Amino acid sequence: MSGVIPSVSELTLLKVLWKQQPLSAREIHDAAADELDWSFSSTRKTLDRMLEKQMVGVEAVHGINVYSARLEKVGTLAAFAHDFGRRVMEMEAPLPVAMFTGSKLVDQQELAQLEQMLQDWPADEA
Repeated sequence: MSGVIPSVSELTLLKVLWKQQPLSAREIHDAAADELDWSFSSTRKTLDRMLEKQMVGVEAVHGINVYSARLEKVGTLAAFAHDFGRRVMEMEAPLPVAMFTGSKLVDQQELAQLEQMLQDWPADEA
C-alpha cells in the first residue's frame, strides 16, 4: 500500500485542488497564499515539479492551463500520516484516527476510510 508522500508545500497545493478543481495556477496561488506566503513564481515552479511527479495533471481550457489533482486525497493523507507517525513520532502502531476528528479536509466517510487504510498498512512497508 505505497503512496506518494508530498512535501508540505505540495500538500498545501493539493489541498486547494481537493477542495475545488480544476483551477488555474493563479487561482491555486491565491487560495494557498495565506498558508504559503510566497511568490506566484514559486507556486508555478512547485506545480511544474508536481506535474513531473504526476501529482497533478494540466489541460488547456479557453487558452488557460488548469490543474487537477491526480493523487487521491484519502490515500495520500494516509501515506503522509503513516510516514509522519513512523519517521517523526517513531511509532510502530498506526496514528489514532481521533487526531483527524474535526478536520475540515475530510468528511466522516473519508475519515472512516482513512482509519481503515492506516489500520491495514502493511507492517513491513517502511
